[in-house]
Amino acid sequence: MVIHSVPQPDQPVERSAREWVKILAQYREPTTARSAFELAVTVVPFVALWALAWWSMSISLWLTLAISMLNALFLVRLFTIQHDCGHGAFFQSREVSDWLGRALGVLTLTPYDVWRRTHAIHHSAAGNLDKRGIGDVYTMTVAEYQAAHPLRRLQYRMVRHPLTMFGLGPFYLFFLQNRVPLGLMNSRKYWLSAMATNLVLVGVLGGIYYFGGLAPLLLIFLPTTLIAATAGVWLFYVQHQFENTHYDQHEAWDLHEAALKGSSYYRLPAVLQWFSANIGIHHVHHLYSRIPFYRLPEVLKDHGELAENNQMSVRESLASARLHLWDEKTRRLLSFREVKAIYG
Repeated sequence: MVIHSVPQPDQPVERSAREWVKILAQYREPTTARSAFELAVTVVPFVALWALAWWSMSISLWLTLAISMLNALFLVRLFTIQHDCGHGAFFQSREVSDWLGRALGVLTLTPYDVWRRTHAIHHSAAGNLDKRGIGDVYTMTVAEYQAAHPLRRLQYRMVRHPLTMFGLGPFYLFFLQNRVPLGLMNSRKYWLSAMATNLVLVGVLGGIYYFGGLAPLLLIFLPTTLIAATAGVWLFYVQHQFENTHYDQHEAWDLHEAALKGSSYYRLPAVLQWFSANIGIHHVHHLYSRIPFYRLPEVLKDHGELAENNQMSVRESLASARLHLWDEKTRRLLSFREVKAIYG
């Protein structure tokens, strides 16, 4: 005799990732007025702080630098709005979203069409061990690392070192790599995106130099952009690089399961959550990327069980910086030291 257990009323039913996708579909529609408001309260302060920083150069260069550092937070938010545009989640009109994304791409040093394509690849392959290398933080498995040539191991350790990942990495990614459509080099469309962004950027920076010389470039543009880039790299890193993240070989990999289990809920203080435009609610975003960022807290409010999934505080996230290798046996992301202790 087969007995089927019936969930009790006080016992929450655990939903599958695919079931969550159907539930989240109701949150997908952006509101034009709300999107315009969110854009305005980000762009206006960003431009105002740029002007204030320029004006402050006649008073104190340290004050200029401080204002520029503050403005990096608004640039992070502009990048997240650009991110929503790339998913078609900011305005109902895809064309309007795309042109806004292209404009913001000049401020964020990110060719919009190139980034949109590589980011789409990231969403379609996150956690798939057979499709690593584009739009992700490349992660080796323990077996791959152990089988690699010593020089390959050294190279990987150098790239994954925090000083490289969060020091040199942001500068390389935004100031150098983004100047060409890396990974999409054979496409005229993506070369056009990269070169058009570069051309407009040269014009903007040339105008700043013409009217202000090197000072505003070194004291406003460079620190604002570099700090924002570093914050962006860190956010992207902790959203997928944590101990109990999710990887599978292609035959066992599932898009929705990888989205739910391989993305974190980065629980930030309210002010940082605002400046990062809720991107820390990343597991919900990966499950349904068409949800506008300003509706993600609404999802957690309505479905509290999602707030318990892969939750990570700022303090807890710091430990993620030392995790580097995916162990397929224990299904955990491990540090080099842990791998050595376990496997020798």
